[in-house]
Amino acid sequence: MGSSTARADVVVVGAGVVGAATAYFAAAAGLRTIVVERGSIASGTSSRCEGNILVSDKEVGPELELSLYSQRVWREDLAEHAALWEFESKGGLVVAGSAASMAGLTALVGHQRELGIRAEIIDGNPGLREVEPYINPALVGGAFYPDDAQVQPLLATHHLLRLAIAHGAELHTRTAVHGIRTDHGRAVGVDTSIGRISAGAVVNCAGPWSGELAALAGVHLPVLPRRGFVLVTEPVPITVHHKVYAAEYVGDVASSDAGLQVSPVVEGTPSGTILLGASRERVGFDRTFSAEAVARIAASGLGLFPTLRDVGVQRAYSGFRPYCPDHLPAIGEDARLPGLWHAAGHEGAGVGLSVGTGKLLSQALRSEATDLDLTAFRPDRLEGLVAA
Repeated sequence: MGSSTARADVVVVGAGVVGAATAYFAAAAGLRTIVVERGSIASGTSSRCEGNILVSDKEVGPELELSLYSQRVWREDLAEHAALWEFESKGGLVVAGSAASMAGLTALVGHQRELGIRAEIIDGNPGLREVEPYINPALVGGAFYPDDAQVQPLLATHHLLRLAIAHGAELHTRTAVHGIRTDHGRAVGVDTSIGRISAGAVVNCAGPWSGELAALAGVHLPVLPRRGFVLVTEPVPITVHHKVYAAEYVGDVASSDAGLQVSPVVEGTPSGTILLGASRERVGFDRTFSAEAVARIAASGLGLFPTLRDVGVQRAYSGFRPYCPDHLPAIGEDARLPGLWHAAGHEGAGVGLSVGTGKLLSQALRSEATDLDLTAFRPDRLEGLVAA
């Protein structure tokens, strides 16, 4: 592209999984699409997550509706490509350690079922051990969600971009955006390290850095990084068949607490390793290793599976989830600067929600009625909001 001006219908900023899904659906719909990424493909959050596609961890509301919609897109629109990103409908098991916790989980399941979510209450530990033989015998019950699924996030990101390119999209990595161009109060393109790109729509898919990108256009978007660690064990014969987490995880995800929070999440992989999470804390873009977070994750994982006590941890890694103060992503055109669109703030649900977000945006970008009402996700609702 050099220093000349390129032209597109849509320029997507960010080549993580949300940007890749947005580019794919836009290009497949016939929009001339250019993707720019300052690093490499999936070099941010998408390379440092577990690839979850969950409905079990969503409280009743707009995010759950988006999750259900995205599930359909993964399972129907993209079904022919499922093997490319190792789509696995492994199911999720949410467990309770007390009667009070079980009562709260039962109430949540009741509300979720009203929206069509499949969930089975498991009353008592014997039932839990039929699903997960090595589960802690002290747990009192849980709920099984057969539709919880997982993909390999790096593969999903790369292949969605490959499919976008097959539909005519362009991809430019190692390309930094220095400014968002405006004309008569409208975003009309971006200035990048390889030249100017003029476009009818600029889509902000910069993950935890989305607030910084929006600020280039003078727009307030309070998306902040929320750091989380994941532990990977050595390969073991102990099998964890599903994604297993404590009922308190749902509340922790919805919390606005800036301090360190840890709620146990354990799952197996085809290679025999076990993944343990999950921590969350707002420390800016500090990548410092946290011995406290890792120790608490390990201890909480043992609370679910005591048999892991003698298993060695092979490595630990961290990433930044894009956090919004009201726990809903910003999806759609920004009323404060027409032509600037956002697909940001999905926090830890970005992989699962990515394809639903991308398909809905492709409809909105073409001025079509969207399959799901995006009013609750409108970016301008965040004006004046700051992180608590």
